[in-house]
Amino acid sequence: MKSKPGDIAELRQSGYEPIPVKQELERNLIFAMENGEELFPGIVGYENTVIPQTINAILSHHDIVFLGEKGQAKTRMMRALTRFLDKEIPAIADCEINDNPYDPICLNCRNKIKEEGGDVKIEWIDRTARYGERLAPGTKIADLIGDLDPAKVAGGAPLASEDALHFGLIPRLNRGIFAINELPDLEYLIQVSLFNILEERDVQIRGYPIRFPLDVALVFSANPEEYSRSGKIISQLKDRIGAEIRTHYPLSREVGLKIIDQEAKIEAGNGRKVKAPDFMRDIVEQITMDARVSPHVNQRSGVSARLSITNYETMLANARRRAIMLGETEIAPRMSDLNYLYTSSLGKIEMDPFREESLSDVQVITRIMESAVRKVFLERIGAANLDEMVEKIKGDVSVDTGDMTPSTDYRNVISRVTQLWEPVHSLGGDESDAMRASCVEFILEGLYLTGKLSRRRIGDMVTYRGKTQ
Repeated sequence: MKSKPGDIAELRQSGYEPIPVKQELERNLIFAMENGEELFPGIVGYENTVIPQTINAILSHHDIVFLGEKGQAKTRMMRALTRFLDKEIPAIADCEINDNPYDPICLNCRNKIKEEGGDVKIEWIDRTARYGERLAPGTKIADLIGDLDPAKVAGGAPLASEDALHFGLIPRLNRGIFAINELPDLEYLIQVSLFNILEERDVQIRGYPIRFPLDVALVFSANPEEYSRSGKIISQLKDRIGAEIRTHYPLSREVGLKIIDQEAKIEAGNGRKVKAPDFMRDIVEQITMDARVSPHVNQRSGVSARLSITNYETMLANARRRAIMLGETEIAPRMSDLNYLYTSSLGKIEMDPFREESLSDVQVITRIMESAVRKVFLERIGAANLDEMVEKIKGDVSVDTGDMTPSTDYRNVISRVTQLWEPVHSLGGDESDAMRASCVEFILEGLYLTGKLSRRRIGDMVTYRGKTQ
């Protein structure tokens, strides 16, 4: 294998020609598109919305701001841009700002070339080292742009010299991508300092007559409510950002389920098998969808996709706990496992401060969960079948359920309430005892939520009874 050039002379002999970072992003994007590659691996649901807009922004050499509520993959989109950088690029060795070997901008590198010419050593910078992020709150100009370095001054560097400066994050990401999360939280003075970078592509530190014509692609993220609020973003800064791209939550339940499958961390272990019924998966995602339109939830804050992911993990965790404690080998979540979703939901749903004061956070989440279960139940069973089913489940029929009820106990439920056999069969309850238990609880809870059965809850145990005429 031929070794890579180690100095500027060898680099010139190799025929390497550096290009600006935005041209590099464009070139590699076009190459990926022409070869039919997946452009943004791991990004689900943006194929016809956010991704085409991002492609246009890259082809236009624009700086980008991603506007969206929490949990809309804004940071993931920013980080995904690194795949369109070259695998590695040459830079003058030991340079803090990854200087171009053919056209250095810092004083030390220019002096090196004057003294050593083509013998100046170079190093190869991996694409991952060419991406940097900063969270806006608490950020200072010295963090982003730079400042005097007391250690360098104490070492003898003149105050009016470039040698006395400490470079901030943006100069250090020269020839790369720099991202700022929560842009509206930047102080006004720092927003002003971004003007030259966005328009003139240069920085000035401490007023010294030192100009650094940077080659950097800037990307930002922001909540649209904050971004559009008067006084949060200086209008001149908005004007200099080339592309505003609006992110969004999954447009369908199917997309949300794909995100769950991709992100949820699920392990059965010890020879046990996990099988989550489709209706239980639908309920978890429907809870999130209903929370996003609930009048009791602060919609300005949004409801993250992480709600679905963590709820799904919690639901399966309780099903696993049951299987371990009862010695069962089949794991299938049930309606009774949803009682534990409060632990993974309360921190992710921000309540509307103007909601009905009589409703607690737990009551709001309970309403959202019951609404989701009812919707999925009606989809699966169908309203036309309810009356016929319930007509046969009247009188003194009583069924007890609970998250620690053995799965085999639900065989007896079906033998006593034979009217449940057909809907249980249609939902896939014949696969295993665990699936049968899940189907029975789903049907009973759905019948209660549609007003066909009564329900009494004592602790973790629930009793369903048929209504008498």
